[in-house]
Amino acid sequence: MVGERMDSGTVSAGEPQQKSWRKPWHMLFYKEVLRFRRVSFQTVAAPVIMALLYLLIFSHVLESRVSVFDGRVSYTAFLVPGLIMMSVLQNAFANTSSSLIQSKMAGNMIFFLLAPITPWGFFLAYVLAGVLRGIVVGLGVWLAALYFVPDLWRPVAPMWVITFGFLGGAILAMLGMIAGLWSEKFDQLATFQNFIIMPMTFLSGVFYSVRSLPDFWFKVSHLNPFFYMIDGFRYGFFGVSDISPWLNLAFVGTVCVILMWGAWALIARGWKLRI
Repeated sequence: MVGERMDSGTVSAGEPQQKSWRKPWHMLFYKEVLRFRRVSFQTVAAPVIMALLYLLIFSHVLESRVSVFDGRVSYTAFLVPGLIMMSVLQNAFANTSSSLIQSKMAGNMIFFLLAPITPWGFFLAYVLAGVLRGIVVGLGVWLAALYFVPDLWRPVAPMWVITFGFLGGAILAMLGMIAGLWSEKFDQLATFQNFIIMPMTFLSGVFYSVRSLPDFWFKVSHLNPFFYMIDGFRYGFFGVSDISPWLNLAFVGTVCVILMWGAWALIARGWKLRI
């Protein structure tokens, strides 16, 4: 009846209604952030420690043997942006892919589908949470690496760092969403990660400059989209890169738009949201 307070939360006709700032996709985003925050030692601390181990091992062995950018940048300094970006990419992918496959296998995906969340809201919640986790891990790696390379506390072009960090995290979060939707069990997700994400990450110039490669492999490396993300991100720290930062931005931006459309279309169709 009008004017009668009900258990569902309706209010009387004469009582002004207060609108909450929270939208359904905000709550889904918050849930995703809580999910990785509650196990932060595994989702944040462990990747930071792993990146530092790479830094210690490779810098110790190759610092005096490898010259990058014609000697203008030390090898240890060269490594740091690559390791930061690698951590951002891998953790953004892991967040969305693992969350989706776990929800599907646990059977609680139905609760998200019943909620009044639009496909665009569903997409934003998962992608932004993945980007946030990647950036948090990346910041952790950067702060820890300052102990070894203090000069990196102030990037030469910080806007390039922010732009490529965000776009790279978004691209891998969207790839993680596609992988999580496609996978019906953890073995399939592990296959996607081990045979696609990891090789493309390690062969993208994290540990070396592609200028040092033979001509054939130099050209092959330019087919790897991860190369453009890492090269553009590294430009933000040093002001030098293997190719033009604008070319990197154009390529990364194009990939981002394509994946955005593809991931959203799959969500809108409800493709494999339930096993």
